[in-house]
Amino acid sequence: MPIPINEILVAVILLNFFILGTSRLGTCIMAVASQGILLALLPPLVHGVNGHSVLLSVGALSIKGVVIPWLLFRAIRRVRIRREVEPRIGYIASLLLSALITTAAFLFADRLPLLPLHIHSFFIPVALSTLGAGFLLLITRRKAITQVLGYLVFENGIFIFGILLVEAMPLMVEAGVLLDMLVAIFVMGIVMNHINREFSTINTEHLSLLKE
Repeated sequence: MPIPINEILVAVILLNFFILGTSRLGTCIMAVASQGILLALLPPLVHGVNGHSVLLSVGALSIKGVVIPWLLFRAIRRVRIRREVEPRIGYIASLLLSALITTAAFLFADRLPLLPLHIHSFFIPVALSTLGAGFLLLITRRKAITQVLGYLVFENGIFIFGILLVEAMPLMVEAGVLLDMLVAIFVMGIVMNHINREFSTINTEHLSLLKE
């Protein structure tokens, strides 16, 4: 596999650790945006420069690297919050769990019945570890906006899987995934606005007060 592709995939894993290890929301958003930009470079590198891969790359770059980060920065300015405080699992523990997930992803990928082209490829383990990192963010963070970032990282893992199938998947399916992600961010923005308006915070644990 060409060295630039390996370097991009390694950078994606390092960004997973960085996102899980910092409490600053602005820094997390920039890291997730950087991860999206790196992933947007992969389709042309893996499948060559053609209309399909370029369109997918431009779409991912626009949505993952520009539109969604802009929406999230706008959200944190409106709710006036800068840090994730008191996560359910501490940052050191989150990093240790992420290291275990990444190790397990590489071990598990070696045992999958893959095509010869994908054996010993970084794509499968990086995709699995990125899914795990996104899931960790979703379940260990209290702030709604950090959970949105977890959803984005989780989707990045799905996107990595999709790159391996880019020639087999219709473009409309890939565009639909990106559109679903964008719509989900809009919905989460509305939810965050309502949570902040009702409770003067975006801590999702306050939602338990709404139960009868």
